Amino acid sequence: MKNKGLVIVFASILAILSIYQLSFTVKSNLIRKEAKTFAKGDQAKQKQYLDSLDKKPVYSLLGSDFTYSDLKDREMNLGLDLRGGINVILQVSVKDILKNLAGKTDNLIFNKALQMASEMQKSSNKPYVDLFFEAFDKINSQSKNPVKLSSPEIFGNRNLADDIKFDMPDSEVKDVIIKKVDDAMVSAFEVLRKRIDKFGVTQPHIQRLGKSGRILVELAGAKDIERVKKLLQSTAQLEFWHAYNAQDVLPYLKQVDAMVAQQAVKDTTKSPEDLIVDQKSKESLFKYLQPGNFSRVGLAKVKDKKRIEKMLLSKDAIKMRPNELKDVIFYWGKPAKKSELVYLYAIKGNRDTIPPLGGDVITDAQSSFDQFGKPAVTMQMNSKGAKKWKAMTTTAFQDKTGIAIVLDNIVYSAPGVTTGPIDGGRSEITGNFTVEEAKDLANVLRAGKLPAKADIVQSEIVGPSLGKKSVNGGLMSFVFAFLLIFLWMFGYYGKAGIASDLALILNILFIFGILASLGAVLTLPGIAGIVLTIGMAVDANVLIFERIREEMRRGKSLRSAVDDGFQNALSSILDANITTALTGIILLIFGTGPIEGFATTLLIGIATSLFTAIFITRQLIEWYLAKGKTLAFDTVISRNWFSKVIYNFLKRRKIAYMVSGTIILVGLISIFTNGLNPGVDFVGGRTYIVEFDKKVNPIEVKKDLTKQFVDEKGNQFEPQVKSYGGENQLKITTKFLIDKEGEQVDNEVQHRLFNGLKPFFPKGYTYEQFISSEDNKTIGRMQSIKVGPTIADDIKTGAFYAVIGSLIVVFLYILLRFKKWQFSLGAVAAVFHDVLIVLGMFSLFWRIAPFNMEIDEAFIAAILTVIGYSLNDTVVIFDRIREFMNEHHTWPLNKKINEALDSTLSRTLNTSLTTLVTLIAIFIFGGESIRGFVFALIIGVIVGTYSSLFIATPIMYDLAEKEEKKDKRKK
Repeated sequence: MKNKGLVIVFASILAILSIYQLSFTVKSNLIRKEAKTFAKGDQAKQKQYLDSLDKKPVYSLLGSDFTYSDLKDREMNLGLDLRGGINVILQVSVKDILKNLAGKTDNLIFNKALQMASEMQKSSNKPYVDLFFEAFDKINSQSKNPVKLSSPEIFGNRNLADDIKFDMPDSEVKDVIIKKVDDAMVSAFEVLRKRIDKFGVTQPHIQRLGKSGRILVELAGAKDIERVKKLLQSTAQLEFWHAYNAQDVLPYLKQVDAMVAQQAVKDTTKSPEDLIVDQKSKESLFKYLQPGNFSRVGLAKVKDKKRIEKMLLSKDAIKMRPNELKDVIFYWGKPAKKSELVYLYAIKGNRDTIPPLGGDVITDAQSSFDQFGKPAVTMQMNSKGAKKWKAMTTTAFQDKTGIAIVLDNIVYSAPGVTTGPIDGGRSEITGNFTVEEAKDLANVLRAGKLPAKADIVQSEIVGPSLGKKSVNGGLMSFVFAFLLIFLWMFGYYGKAGIASDLALILNILFIFGILASLGAVLTLPGIAGIVLTIGMAVDANVLIFERIREEMRRGKSLRSAVDDGFQNALSSILDANITTALTGIILLIFGTGPIEGFATTLLIGIATSLFTAIFITRQLIEWYLAKGKTLAFDTVISRNWFSKVIYNFLKRRKIAYMVSGTIILVGLISIFTNGLNPGVDFVGGRTYIVEFDKKVNPIEVKKDLTKQFVDEKGNQFEPQVKSYGGENQLKITTKFLIDKEGEQVDNEVQHRLFNGLKPFFPKGYTYEQFISSEDNKTIGRMQSIKVGPTIADDIKTGAFYAVIGSLIVVFLYILLRFKKWQFSLGAVAAVFHDVLIVLGMFSLFWRIAPFNMEIDEAFIAAILTVIGYSLNDTVVIFDRIREFMNEHHTWPLNKKINEALDSTLSRTLNTSLTTLVTLIAIFIFGGESIRGFVFALIIGVIVGTYSSLFIATPIMYDLAEKEEKKDKRKK
């Protein structure tokens, strides 16, 4: 073998670098174990212990000292499913950005275009701003009074005066607006990045998703999930307003109270019985709102907020406002933690609803404590803000009124100014804060405000307890599969199998080392990808060893057989791995989250497997032979296995066509009658994994939840409730309120979920316990997933392109390599055959299977992997057929093909069995979350092996034979 020294040097360097990189993961895990032992279950104590090591040297390596913080930055990056945490896609409202750029205009054409663009977005992948321009042009062209985008009532306002001139054509205005929207998205991205950097999560991931206005945020290891959601969704729109005193507003509130009471009595839609009830209950404003004092004009229960807003903002109530209250704005305060009461404030608004002072003047914000020792946030303003602040406090002092400090339309405090004007631009926000809330608010204010609201349109929350289970299951499946393959290779190939096993150990070291070096995320599907890679690495060695055995049976010496075996197997190995790599690349392009992790590990595994199988295994074999020892590539048991197999595959092809046709037909009938079970990835919705302390009946749970999931119109939303990984664990899926966005909506759904499940939890179990993310949590919400309708449509589209794209790419590759379209068509027909059977199986069994069989992103990843595996098998066989065609010109076509199939049968079955064993190990030990994914792979491997022998090759033969007969007739 040439370049032996180079291979040894490269392998040694790669091994040393891998060990170096992985040592940080080992050390950081040891430190966390020490912290856990020290804390004895006290989470706060454990965190304090680890925080104390952040800046201290805890590890020395090659003359360098590393702190615990350094170790965390360099350790293996675990995904949500292994570590717990939150993954969200935020939709920054481009609609709101456009409204702000247009100065919140009331222009009819502009606002109609926004509405039309919002509707168009539901079925389009185009950026919202492009859809807006399409809608605007259409509506404007049909209007009797068309307007230009540069007109003062749209984008030709004073805010954009430097960029847009009055006579500027629409095409140029569009370019300016697109640039402004993109700048706003960059600003939103930077604001979120600054907030996340200060949050203290190791290895956070944040990424803009094209020009969709979406931003992906993944915080593995984050435990206080509700805190994270608030941090991400807070617009941080800080405003300072003059506030009315309660006595200024009370007369007006009394008028509204009387009006509401009178309207309730006069309501002609009510029956006499309802009128009697109303008169007895005295329906009125003050029934729900208790009059207040100073800047707090009233006090109410949180549950009555919407009812009070409806009364105060009714057309009749607005008409009744006296001149001095014409522009009043009613804002609610921030309720204390666990409190059911909230204060109402009346703000002195103006015609344009522009605050006298905004948050853009804040230069610094720090968490602190107020004069009573309660958490607060102190802020420092720039010179412009300080001047305006002095003027505002002067007015408030003179009028003896308060100044409301409003953040995202919530009044945090409205202090009075009692000691005179405040100079220097220093202010303080007080309220019902915890220490962490004060820190988060200061962080948000320092990072700056978002240019528009950001709603969570897709989310996945995994509790740390579920993550630990996944880690344990993943490791168990990994170790079990590894041991089985070790034993199989040694039992089948003897001492040569040991060389393969040693190369496999090195291969795994390389995979984990490269993953850690690249900062790639290791997910549970990623572990599945590594285990699958082990099977593929074995496949390469099986191909080589089978060719060596074949050469030895032809009478060649051991040395010549080894040389020729490695040489002749190379083409098949490369072709098989390239076709799988092509599907992996497509997965990487179209996949997100765990699927992206699966694709990453698969691609890295393919590269390292090729290197270790082709070079390392050969180095070990040649090192052994150089000692003058002989090496058998079999054992007494396996010596004659498959060596004299003579089977006429082509003769049975019509039987195979009939069997496959029947299975596919049954599957298609089931798909059209029984259907498939689409996951929330494809249809939108919310899914929760909930664990209980005892066995629960899914039917009873479903009944109680259906009573909770009722919208304002009285429509009931029946959830899907299934057992998940045990009798005390349920998977609950609902579409209730999925078409609405916002933190309040998410909280409402979660509260209703808890209320429906409350009878099944222990007595005294609280909502806070239900949503908590404790390390050792045993009951409550373990995982939640949300996918909005628009995101679901995008995922479906991406999945379709991924599958079609992989088929086209593979068809072209096989055509390029084998130069005959019959090979390509045979391979693609077999792939379609395999996909249809897997789909049919999922349709037939999803209602009765004891595990999840949803059609989701993971299933698409499984389908693409099945495509890759099926092609892997098919290409190896085709490669041997091509070889026989070049060597045996006198043989008839059917003999060439049958001989090729017989000669590769040992490799085909060997590889399939080893891969199947690894997949079964993952299926048993890998955890509930990937069981459906692995089941699809198991079916795919079985069907893929069958189709490469009985579908792909016979179809290729029929097409080639037909072409031969056609050519003969022409001659």
